[in-house]
Amino acid sequence: MAEVIENENQPVADNTGRFDRLRHWMALAGPTAVVFSIILLVMIIIGLIEPYLPTAAAKAVASGPRRVAPSMEWWFGTDNLGRSVLARVIEGVRLTFLLAVTAVFAAGVVGSLIGMAAAWFRGWFDLVVARLADVLFAFPSLIFGLIVAAILGPGSLSAIIAIFFIVLPTMVRVVRGAAMGVVSRDFVIAAQISGASAWRILFVHVFPNVASVTVVQMAYLLSIGMILESGLSFLGLGVQPPASSLGALLREGSAFLNIAPWMVLTPGAVLTLAIFCVNYVGDAARSVIEPAQPRPLE
Repeated sequence: MAEVIENENQPVADNTGRFDRLRHWMALAGPTAVVFSIILLVMIIIGLIEPYLPTAAAKAVASGPRRVAPSMEWWFGTDNLGRSVLARVIEGVRLTFLLAVTAVFAAGVVGSLIGMAAAWFRGWFDLVVARLADVLFAFPSLIFGLIVAAILGPGSLSAIIAIFFIVLPTMVRVVRGAAMGVVSRDFVIAAQISGASAWRILFVHVFPNVASVTVVQMAYLLSIGMILESGLSFLGLGVQPPASSLGALLREGSAFLNIAPWMVLTPGAVLTLAIFCVNYVGDAARSVIEPAQPRPLE
């Protein structure tokens, strides 16, 4: 009977432990980071379910009067074609996040592999990787976007490829620097002596110890990716009409800035808030994942 009671109480203890860990992480991050995390999560969820929201129908041309100021009926006003600015901003949040996350995630995966391989193999491979990363890092972002758009044509794919190659060198350099301090550790040398292959060592022993650096850096690069996507779309190199990202909305609204400023101010404010939330949450993640005090490598 005692054994049954002990087994019944075990999940409660586990749930209590998880709650304590969550409360500890929230205390490390701070209440402001929690608030911004909630705002960011709400924006992402709204963006994901945007096609199924009642506002999706208001993206149609002439769904309302043209250039109406914000009101109770049209919360963010309407644009020059009578479309709801609120509906288009929600769509813009979805596309901006989608393009930036796709490019940054791909750059994080590829950059982590290249950075760890450069730290492990050293020699000419490390030298070539470091020099190519320096060249890409020094290349002006907008010029690179222009080159990609000239080759592939304007569109979402061009924006993703441009963002990928722009943020890739940063990821490679950060992961390479972190991996340099891991590959010389005793447990890595022991795995090498035991006959483990290079790729097994990289994935089983090196990657778990640079994963936190990768996650934190990707959170930072996400904000960079959003800025780059907005800049490319503002120049007409990214998302093309009738789709709308936040940068594309800024481009369209800039022509009516004097007579309909809400067409620029609304997507601009949402973009600023999104980038600020991503940066703040990324800094909070750094304080949680990489505390100031040293911790042993696993």
